[in-house]
Amino acid sequence: MNTRKLCITGLLIALTCVATMIIKIPIPATQGYINVGDSIILITAALLGNPFAALAGGIGSALADLILGYTNYVPVTFVVKGIEGLIAAAIAGRGAGFFTVRKMAGAVIGVAWMVLGYFICEIFMYDIAAASGSVISNCIQAAGSFVIFLVLGFALYKAKIQKFVSKD
Repeated sequence: MNTRKLCITGLLIALTCVATMIIKIPIPATQGYINVGDSIILITAALLGNPFAALAGGIGSALADLILGYTNYVPVTFVVKGIEGLIAAAIAGRGAGFFTVRKMAGAVIGVAWMVLGYFICEIFMYDIAAASGSVISNCIQAAGSFVIFLVLGFALYKAKIQKFVSKD
């Protein structure tokens, strides 16, 4: 990894962390919260692919949990969000264009994994009732992040950001 890609990776980790922390709506059943950090993970997956999306998702989101005091979620978030980025980027593939079927499918399947991943982990952390209660809020988070991904992605695509970030 060259210096440019290392800097971009660090920036995306920080952006994911900040986006996760900016909008934080608590979920009492699981002591978690709704956030929009997934939108940055999806943007990273669509523009840069892996390992950037996996790193931004795992490290950036887990760092936000650590800073905000949700320490019980740090390892879970690291794995779930890292895999979310990995899945979204693997499906999206590399290539021109932002609004392709593959990139949209990658984003949808990525956030669907996030909902499922947290559900599975929260069954073990709490119980099935609390885990089931978080599914609705995680679906709201997924839908909101997908909409932000579309809007922000369109703006970045129009700004031709791909030319800057994809240079080797």
